[in-house]
Amino acid sequence: MKKVKIQNIPKHVAFIMDGNRRWARERKLPLLQGHKNGEDRIEPLVDMAIEYHIPYLTFWAFSTENWKRSPEEVGYLLSLYKRNLDKTVDVFRKKNVQVKVIGDLNKFPRDLQQKTARWIELTKKNKSITVILALSYGGRDEIIRAVNKILNNKKQITNNIKITKEDLEKNLDTAGIPDPDLMIRTGGERRLSGYLLWQMEYAEFYFTEKYWPEFTPEEFVKALQDYSERIRRFGR
Repeated sequence: MKKVKIQNIPKHVAFIMDGNRRWARERKLPLLQGHKNGEDRIEPLVDMAIEYHIPYLTFWAFSTENWKRSPEEVGYLLSLYKRNLDKTVDVFRKKNVQVKVIGDLNKFPRDLQQKTARWIELTKKNKSITVILALSYGGRDEIIRAVNKILNNKKQITNNIKITKEDLEKNLDTAGIPDPDLMIRTGGERRLSGYLLWQMEYAEFYFTEKYWPEFTPEEFVKALQDYSERIRRFGR
């Protein structure tokens, strides 16, 4: 793909990877095949982000609501993540990609927690781009966990305790990560569904009818071009 010149590049792009199951249904394929094809979309987008010097990408890979799906589908999603971990670690290390994870990993099996921690440790010094995976993640859940961290860390709890914006941001899963400039949601839905609720205050939204398995680097370029034409006022 020939590189398209884009004037205004976001520093952080967040994705809601929606439409895997609908993509499979329309093609009369097993629903799990949709997840497999969706997983294959991530690496090409990371490569393109590196080419365009986008410092941060966040992918919502598994939500807190996904635990409510059938045991078969949840099991497949976890096994898919597990199978790809070792392979992706090697690929990302060679590409100088740093990996971070947000969400409540305590709900994951112990071996997956350990593999994920190892992945983060092995890539922590990489500098070309930071890829953040949102796993067992929900925006309300994140805020509640952050508030509880603050309360647990306060040495003296009084009836007059006040939690500041800075307190909350330091205890969110995304502490130290800049807020997204652009949120892309595939699959035709036009809502956040609880994704990065605090961090999306001034993000620009881009919605596409394309299902996630159809979201190619060319589609990513369209989203970046759309973003580059917007005027961001931040309330001014």
